[in-house]
Amino acid sequence: MLDLFQLDGPAKARRIVVAMSGGVDSSVVAALAARTGAETIGITLQLYDHGQAISRVGSCCAGQDIRDARAVADRIGIAHYVFDHESRFRETVIDQFADEYLRGRTPIPCVRCNMGVKFTDLFRLARELGADCLATGHYARRIIGEAGPELHRALDPARDQSYFLFATTNEQLDYLRFPLGGMPKSDVRDIAQDMGLAVALKPDSQDICFVPNGDYASVVRKIRPEAEACGDIVDQHGNRLGQHKGLIHYTVGQRRGLDIGGLAEPFYVIRLDPELQQVVVGPKAALAVAAARLGEPTWLGTAEQRRVHAKVRSLAKPVPARLDGEWLYFENPEFGVAPGQAAVLYDGDRVLGGGWIEETAGLGLDQLVESGAAA
Repeated sequence: MLDLFQLDGPAKARRIVVAMSGGVDSSVVAALAARTGAETIGITLQLYDHGQAISRVGSCCAGQDIRDARAVADRIGIAHYVFDHESRFRETVIDQFADEYLRGRTPIPCVRCNMGVKFTDLFRLARELGADCLATGHYARRIIGEAGPELHRALDPARDQSYFLFATTNEQLDYLRFPLGGMPKSDVRDIAQDMGLAVALKPDSQDICFVPNGDYASVVRKIRPEAEACGDIVDQHGNRLGQHKGLIHYTVGQRRGLDIGGLAEPFYVIRLDPELQQVVVGPKAALAVAAARLGEPTWLGTAEQRRVHAKVRSLAKPVPARLDGEWLYFENPEFGVAPGQAAVLYDGDRVLGGGWIEETAGLGLDQLVESGAAA
């Protein structure tokens, strides 16, 4: 059983800290860790103030989730600690989420949360507790390669969360463990039921935990009221087609809700211009992207100037591409690529790393080719 946590030596001499969100996945990880005989400690980060946490449903790290995590810890007989990280979460994740929308970008707060509050802060706490590793309920695999630990996609593609972990550093990967990466979700729930865990049938949390009803615009509006400033909807040539109710209500690739008529073909959002407060729309062909420039790169493997498979949305399939410096060139046109999203690069199932999409280039890359950047 200890091999699930990739720890050598006698179990009784080991200490495992488990990040417990209150869901079935992290609860099973805690139960499996305790079953090894290693000293197991559960940690839950409270990410919302008490008043908000009580009413949140379908999120994680909220009031009921904390109580569920504590109940699981009591059931399996391990220590459990709750740390208040509400202020840090608000500043580094929620506020940044709102600011990204003001900039006309499409943010991915789950990655930012992993990069900051969850991994950085949990790492510090786990090391202060003298743990040999930090285990989480993420569906990804940590495989030991020739040069050390590698991050790989989960065996169950429907549950794979490696996209959200691309910014994990080599140092963090050395300390992290993902014991569920080789299991289907059904097996995890079976384990929870066999162990008598009350969360065995608990629904999965949604992707954006602080937007429990899916209305992200209301979250942004509450934090940044100026985000609902109206402006024009224009075509690619600047012709006014209508008026929008605020950039926060639109994303690249969106078709519904534009409220513009009299067009010969469907139009989509192809760009958001926060400086002019414009939503730029056009036919589907205008969404085609040939290349994307990546910022803030994080590498878990060598990817520079090589062919890779790139995933530009969490639910998208990896597509053939080539990385040359900070530019990623798609083998075939990619649609719905927006600044603010992450491009995660793979070699087979292995995560090489990735970066944040800063800008995109359409099919007219003649100038790039002439300069040698797209050679």
